[in-house]
Formats: sequence, structure tokens, C-alpha cells
Amino acid sequence: MIEKISLKLGSWNRRIALAAGALSLLGSLSGCANQSVGTNNETGSRQELATSSDQTEAQRRAGIRLQLAVGYFGQGQLEVALDEIKQAVAADPDLADAYSVRGLIYMDMGENRLADDNFQRALRLSPNNPDFANNYGWFLCQNGRAKESIAHFETALKSRAYQSPAKALTNAGVCSLKFNDTVAAERYLSQAFQFDASNPLTNANLAKLAYDRNDYERARFYIGLVLKTDVQNAEALWTAIKVERKLGDTAAEASLVTQLRRRFAGSPEFAAYQRGAFNE
Repeated sequence: MIEKISLKLGSWNRRIALAAGALSLLGSLSGCANQSVGTNNETGSRQELATSSDQTEAQRRAGIRLQLAVGYFGQGQLEVALDEIKQAVAADPDLADAYSVRGLIYMDMGENRLADDNFQRALRLSPNNPDFANNYGWFLCQNGRAKESIAHFETALKSRAYQSPAKALTNAGVCSLKFNDTVAAERYLSQAFQFDASNPLTNANLAKLAYDRNDYERARFYIGLVLKTDVQNAEALWTAIKVERKLGDTAAEASLVTQLRRRFAGSPEFAAYQRGAFNE
């Protein structure tokens, strides 16, 4: 049953990846964030960190184009977003965020070779960027390289500058399930829950893990958190139905079945309910 644990939550996954790219974007647009404190060779004094006032006009233009690209990507206007990225790179060929965001766009388009090239280019330009590591790890996980992806999530998590550890932890948990490492998956997901107890992808997978080890009360707790959000789907309802069936709460089960029938009558989950496939 392990292969069924990773829920089919494509829109959530895309949101995770886009948010990671946007977070990284903020760092580079606020100034030359990858530059470290240096030394003035003539005076021997320490130089200050670069800020936005140190940007060239070309870098400012590139930053504006990149912001536009992120906005268009979020709206699903992928070709327009790519054109904005092209102009950002033309203005500043070393803008690492541009390549990472372009990798996300190509990933969304299914252009995996181009996505891989751009993610790697971003990491070469900014090898210590945790958001880039998380994005590339998610790309690898989604393209049959789940075991390889874990090292990139770990790289992101080791960075003290990383502001979104829950994303990398959730991704590592979901990807661990792809090669049936349930122990690692539960460790990662439980840690993610400590950072963000409201993430539906984290909670849905924790519910499935608990269900598969017959811990139905815990499964009810986690899937209940998912059902309180505005991103409910057929699979979450189906998990909840199976949990309530195991716990013998027929009233709760009936209510959930009504929701599944009303909102997702054409789903595979409702078809499974109709044929009584509670143990598939």
C-alpha cells in the first residue's frame, strides 16, 4: 500500500515549488545577496555588504523583469513568463534566481531537459542557496530520481539562512515514500508538522502513514486538519471515510460519503467507495 501514500496533490506541489522560487527571488532583488564582506586592498579595512543601492541599472532592470516573470508564472501565463525571464537574463546573465525560476517554468511545461539545465545553472551561480537546492530536489523527485533528491533537501535544511524548512521537510517526506522508506518519510513529515501544522500535504501524508499502521485515531487527527482547509479533494475525503469506517463512526462516515458524492461523483475515489474497495 505504500505507493498510494503520496497523494495526488499536483496544485499543492506546484504551489510549494513556486513559493520556494519566490522566496529566493526576494533575496537577490534586495541587493547582491551572494556577495560577501570583502577587504579593501588599499586600506586593509573591511567593506560593507552590498545593498540595493549598489545595483547597476542593468541589475535593476533584470530584477523588475524577474518579478514580472514570477507574477505571470503564478497566473499560468508560461510563455509570457519565459519571455520576461529571457529579458532578465539579457540584462544580467549572472542572475541566479532567473535560472531557478525558469527551471520551475520549464518543469511546469514538462520540458525536463531544459528545466534540469536551468536548475543546475542556478546552483552553479549560487551553490549555497537553499531554495535552489529544494527546487532542484523536487524536480528530481518528480522525474524518477527520488533517492537522488534527498541529498538536495538535506542541503537546503543545513543552511541557517533557509527560511522555509517545512517545505524541504515535506518534500523529503513525500519523496522518501516514492522509494518506500516509510521511516524516513515519517521523520521528515513529523518535523515539517512542527514547523507548519497547517500544511495539507504534510497532514494528508501523515494521515495515510498512520492509517497504514492501523493507528486510526492519529489518522483521524491529521486528516481532520486537512478537511478544515479550503483545499479538500476526493482523496482526502476518501481517506477520512476509510478512517471513520475503521473507527466505527457510521454517522461521520455517512456525512463524508455525502460530500464525496456531491462534490466528486466522477472521481476514482467515489468509484472505489461504490465497489466497496476499502482495502485497496
